[in-house]
Amino acid sequence: MGRKRGVSAYGPEDSYSSSQMGSSRGIMGFIQSIQPAYILIAFVAIFILTLLSAYIASMGSTFNEVPTCGDGTFYNTCSLDKPYYCENGVLIEKASVCGCLNGNYFGNISLVKQNESCVLPLDTNPYDLELRYTLHGEEGKIDFTVYEGVQEHVSEIPRDLYYIDSEIPFRKDFKIKSISDEVQGFNLLHLVKKIQNLAPGDKVDQARIAVSVVQNIPYGASNKTISISGNEINYSRYPYEVLYEFEGICGEKSSLMTALLKEIGYGTVIFYFSDENHEAAGIKCPVEKSFYGSGFCFVESGGPSIISDSSMEFVGGVKLVSVPQVMLISEGISLPKGIEEYGDAKTISDIRNKNIMGYLKFWRYNNIAEKYNLDGTYELD
Repeated sequence: MGRKRGVSAYGPEDSYSSSQMGSSRGIMGFIQSIQPAYILIAFVAIFILTLLSAYIASMGSTFNEVPTCGDGTFYNTCSLDKPYYCENGVLIEKASVCGCLNGNYFGNISLVKQNESCVLPLDTNPYDLELRYTLHGEEGKIDFTVYEGVQEHVSEIPRDLYYIDSEIPFRKDFKIKSISDEVQGFNLLHLVKKIQNLAPGDKVDQARIAVSVVQNIPYGASNKTISISGNEINYSRYPYEVLYEFEGICGEKSSLMTALLKEIGYGTVIFYFSDENHEAAGIKCPVEKSFYGSGFCFVESGGPSIISDSSMEFVGGVKLVSVPQVMLISEGISLPKGIEEYGDAKTISDIRNKNIMGYLKFWRYNNIAEKYNLDGTYELD
């Protein structure tokens, strides 16, 4: 008998598998056919989002920063510090427009309009100072007028403080009192405005100028004494007296420095080293760059030096090795990260300490010394 073609035992399954494969090929073909469409849609969406982002960014760039003077006053408006007015980026006295501070600001001493200025009855017997500073290696000067009447007023402020019950006087209280007199503050404000006009768009440069101005005031002690509770002690000048007499010791110059930096807007402290009997100013800065992790960078006031450099040697070979008392004077803004002083101070410290890095960096000494007008002369109180 001839064989009949029959259906294999696997025939139905094979037949089903073939049908399923055909169906799968159909689905895959459909998917493959629509993939280019999805890719095109995704590309168009990304392109649109990119254009939208660029448009939003360009819209943001059309809003230019509103121009201001060095103290933040907008153009053609009066400063919070009357009678100053912001005219084309320069702070000028304009009492005819801005007026003067309320007379109550000075207690029983009233300001009087004189031309475009606001003056005090104490502004008598003026004389001009030439205050020098160094900024980015360039020397400059500020012409500033001081008054004998104001100096006499400040010199007559009692140097003692009164406490009741169990209250304890702290050194910080005396330092804050030394910079808090309103008459003194109003006259120091004129110097601050001159500094702000020199660097209207740069708070860091304003701080650099203020620091350098004070550092370049000659070191010298007063020959006056005062009596407190029957004890004769050395007279301590207030900031305005340091300017008027054009000299001061480290504690006196540190008070002047913090007073100026405070008015510019910085957070400030004074470091007191009891073992060395020395004071230095401190300006708010990043903690990792600060002195003893205080959040404030060390600033020597006795002579030209670099902000954050505390490695200098004083007359007699003295170095600052004790942990200082930190006296907060004012809250305010901070120096930013990455300013050149941090690296320059580290380089100078390495060179002074004569370590390996110091020998490798020694070739930079003259350039850094010229940049900050370093003379290497420092005094202790």
